[in-house]
Amino acid sequence: MEAIRGRIASRALTTGDRLPSIRSFAATMGVSPSTVVEAYDRLAAEGMIRARRGSGFYVASAAPPPTLAEIGPKLDRAIDPLWVSRQSLDADAIVAKPGCGWLPADWMPNSAIRRAVRKLARANDGVLSDYGATRGHLTLRRLLARQFAGEGLEASPDQILLTGSGTQSIDLICRLLIRPGDTVVVDDPCYFNFQALLRAHQATMVGVPYTLTGPDMDRFGEVVATYRPRLYITNSALHNPTGATLSPQVAHRLLNVAAAHDVTIVEDEIFADFEPEPSPRLAALDGLSRVIRIGSYSKTLSASIRCGYIAARAGWIEALIDLQVATNFGGVSPAAAEVVFAALSDGSYRKHLEAVRRRLARARRDTAARLENLHISPWLMPRGGFYLWCSLPDGRDAATIARAALTEDLVLAPGDVFSVSQTASSFMRFNVSQMSDLRVFDVLERALAAAKE
Repeated sequence: MEAIRGRIASRALTTGDRLPSIRSFAATMGVSPSTVVEAYDRLAAEGMIRARRGSGFYVASAAPPPTLAEIGPKLDRAIDPLWVSRQSLDADAIVAKPGCGWLPADWMPNSAIRRAVRKLARANDGVLSDYGATRGHLTLRRLLARQFAGEGLEASPDQILLTGSGTQSIDLICRLLIRPGDTVVVDDPCYFNFQALLRAHQATMVGVPYTLTGPDMDRFGEVVATYRPRLYITNSALHNPTGATLSPQVAHRLLNVAAAHDVTIVEDEIFADFEPEPSPRLAALDGLSRVIRIGSYSKTLSASIRCGYIAARAGWIEALIDLQVATNFGGVSPAAAEVVFAALSDGSYRKHLEAVRRRLARARRDTAARLENLHISPWLMPRGGFYLWCSLPDGRDAATIARAALTEDLVLAPGDVFSVSQTASSFMRFNVSQMSDLRVFDVLERALAAAKE
């Protein structure tokens, strides 16, 4: 029975295929024909195969394709990256979400977005109705190129591809550069959707511990020498979930090791605008030779208006354009790109970012103080951004706390969601912008007490 199930699961046998005859399969398996008859009868009773009088047995239905949650290690749903994402995205408005990865709606530049939408209403019919150009909105790409030049990264608009989101950017890069079974290095801990995407591409993930100044370079060197990875995916500026910042020394060592072992680096700079002062950027140091830069506007402008980008060397951009046409037929929505460009060009956007950085600084201080009252300690106090990566008192299990909090409509992000090695069970990531409601701390206190019992 297991042999037949295995053949169906592997697609060696599909719907309508005839099974081996009883005598030939008995000989193959080294059992008596009566044993095969019993196995076939049981499989028929399960509905997996069916008998045709005088003809034999046939596959009744092929096995359903594996779900994404079934690919890779079987995880407790409280620490499964897909499950935590779904909790955050599907939660009702009344549910508090300190485990989510975005700012509250009233923190966003909604007035600028409304002005941009009104301007969009006056756009020509092609913007409102046509597919977009394959590289995306030229004026927005020129704006990005000017911003990159300001930090020392020379990239022409033709080296920039607009995408539907930062997540789609990584998906396209994975389609281009890796195949099932290829090894990809990630930080440990790292953004949990990096793991979900790599699982979807059936990559083998290897984690490297992340320190206060970047990846542990001794371990990184060992990993790339041993596993020969195709990619290393990381955050620049403010690391997710730790909030740490890459140091210049680690940045240079990282690029040297990557060059020696032919590793391509994907640098996600989605949190860069939250920094008070710019930190080292791998793409700028490397000049887009083996570093690919990605980003989007979901954290600073709007998660509803989907627009991301990839900056890479010209040959890769050409291949990525083909992949985007094949999978999405064209680039980012012209309407979305128009709104993003108008909002970014609005003189209020810079002031919006300055105000958000100040507001986040206060929220980090206030939240850290309230968490300390519960004996929850930040691993570090970040230079910017909205995350605090915290250790729990007495090594209490974050997944247990998250489950208890969810019964009181509080969505948390336990540490092992972010850890490939599953070694962060006593850590929790908190989004300080989502913790203004003091009820959050009351629920958290009860969940901590429940986890101690």
